Amino acid sequence: MAARIYPVDYYYTTVEDRPGQGCRLLRALAAEEVNLIAFNAFPVGRDRTQLVIYPLNPIWLGNFARHEGLELQGPHHAFIVQGDDELGALLSIHQKLCDAEINVSSSNGISDGSGGYRYIMHVHPEDYERAMDALGVEKDIKPGPHLDIKRRCQPKL
Repeated sequence: MAARIYPVDYYYTTVEDRPGQGCRLLRALAAEEVNLIAFNAFPVGRDRTQLVIYPLNPIWLGNFARHEGLELQGPHHAFIVQGDDELGALLSIHQKLCDAEINVSSSNGISDGSGGYRYIMHVHPEDYERAMDALGVEKDIKPGPHLDIKRRCQPKL
């Protein structure tokens, strides 16, 4: 299967770097049924952590943030890539960006253990539209329905 690439919005907030901060946010998001496509956390300085939230539905996240008094930065834009896990799976994607002289500013991916992978890729904001064109990404397509993510997930027993 060829890779599928979807545009995705993300938001971030910065919190004190101490135990439980990410857990508190994730607990509150789950309680309000805000489903996530992805989540990332990393240190920024000695005592701060940036929590990056890729919501399935930005409206649900916005409602949550207003209710909780959470200050979010965004929306910012990234790409979700998914495809078959095979040697060189990301090469053609990166080659298209390289040919268009677009730098991938950050990325993260993982194999799903059953033959597929998911990959989050960021480019600089000024390159985002050109990257969409270079990658052939449809502007109005969103990852939610194609990833089959429901607002309330049922655990597998």
